[in-house]
Amino acid sequence: MSTVFIICAVVGGTILICQFVMTLIGLGGDSFDIADDVPDSADMGDIGDLESGEHHGSTFMFGILSFKTLVAAATFFGLTGMAARTGGLNLAMQLLIAVVCGGSALVIVHWLMRTLFQLGQSGTLNAANAIGTTATVYIPIPGANQGAGKVQLKVQDRLAEFAATTSAADKLITGAKVVVVDVIDGSTLKVEPLEESAELTA
Repeated sequence: MSTVFIICAVVGGTILICQFVMTLIGLGGDSFDIADDVPDSADMGDIGDLESGEHHGSTFMFGILSFKTLVAAATFFGLTGMAARTGGLNLAMQLLIAVVCGGSALVIVHWLMRTLFQLGQSGTLNAANAIGTTATVYIPIPGANQGAGKVQLKVQDRLAEFAATTSAADKLITGAKVVVVDVIDGSTLKVEPLEESAELTA
């Protein structure tokens, strides 16, 4: 078993270090994408069922298997197996410790990747959250949908800038107060003069 432990530790550890280095220098590539370690909506549902007491063990285990988690599991399986062997434990105990530590590493790495992914998602600005918000024109916006300018507004507790268009007849000058009424193409806001919007809703 010592050969198996050594191979797992060396191969897994080498890949783990390479992953870390490549991530630091921005060369992680698709193979090392965090999203690869994040379950899709179906898997998330399975996790929720598991936590509520339902038994979907096989589906849950399939959901957490990925390149990163398997590499981490192999690395810790090998390292702890070698440590147990060096400590003079019998073969059964060596395997037990190695399997438990490898499995724990697999679950922990999956949880860490999912947490990082969720933090990244929550930190992404969603333009739809700006609808109904008051904004200030930053770069003049041509009237009658003839072009785009920019507005500044606070969305998701952050000051942000968005491209914006308006159907108002007159150009909206820098400093004008507007209200966001719609989102176009996912990131361009449609705005109307604040006074005009107030009259329409009165």
